[in-house]
Amino acid sequence: MKTNKNQKRILMTIGDNIRKYRLKKGWSQEELAFECDLHRTYIGAVERGERNITVLNLIKIKDKLNVRLKDIYPE
Repeated sequence: MKTNKNQKRILMTIGDNIRKYRLKKGWSQEELAFECDLHRTYIGAVERGERNITVLNLIKIKDKLNVRLKDIYPE
């Protein structure tokens, strides 16, 4: 299914914030992927707004980054 502009904006916001908090922690994509039991390419695609992240994976990531959900998606 093709994403519309608003959906793309949401995915980009989430991805940008995941990247921001990952870098604050000093982790590579590979390190975050390992901590979350996900693949590095998945993390990269999420950060670029190319993948529609699942709720469960979003929870895994925010927990490992020690941030709140509203830090990842502040709407």
